Amino acid sequence: MHFAACKRTAFANTPSMETLPKIHDKQPVAVELPAGDHWWCACGLSGHQPNCDGSHKGTGFGPKKFTLPEAKKVWLCNCKQTKNPPFCDGSHKAL
Repeated sequence: MHFAACKRTAFANTPSMETLPKIHDKQPVAVELPAGDHWWCACGLSGHQPNCDGSHKGTGFGPKKFTLPEAKKVWLCNCKQTKNPPFCDGSHKAL
């Protein structure tokens, strides 16, 4: 098989930058998180929302790392349209 055809076949079902981010939900999720580093799913493909599970591989998207200095409750964006990732900014209201 020609390389170009093989490449098209291998990535035929991989979401592209044009189709992402995928809206997971049109409302934020409130989560109690411990202090430390966290990885928010920016592509919307993770099966462990709102956390990254690596489902973005091959899409051109990557997770957003954020660090909390102390344990706290946060509202994380699930629509993936926020201008303040990973936190909800109300962008879901326009969807």
